[in-house]
Amino acid sequence: MSQRKPQDCSGMSEVRAEIDRIDTALVDLIAERLEFVDRAWQLKTSPGDAYVPWRIQQVINKVKARAEQRGLPPELTEALWRQMIGWFVQYEEEKLRRQIEASGGEGA
Repeated sequence: MSQRKPQDCSGMSEVRAEIDRIDTALVDLIAERLEFVDRAWQLKTSPGDAYVPWRIQQVINKVKARAEQRGLPPELTEALWRQMIGWFVQYEEEKLRRQIEASGGEGA
């Protein structure tokens, strides 16, 4: 599907098509991010390792800076990333708990 600029859209169907294209790309990128989150939990040994406050803040700072560069409200980006990171942290914690249970209750 060809990419249009917002000002090149002459009707709502074109705007919606572009939003759908972007949504598809976002889902693909989140899926790719999840692949790395899957690798991350495999390298950790405890559910407590999933929540790393300094790293979360580092990621937030980076995406807010990128948002500002792109003219996007940094508070929107921060809210979205905190929600996503929170989900990924819970995901990692659950995977690590299951791994520990499967190994008889001991750390990996």
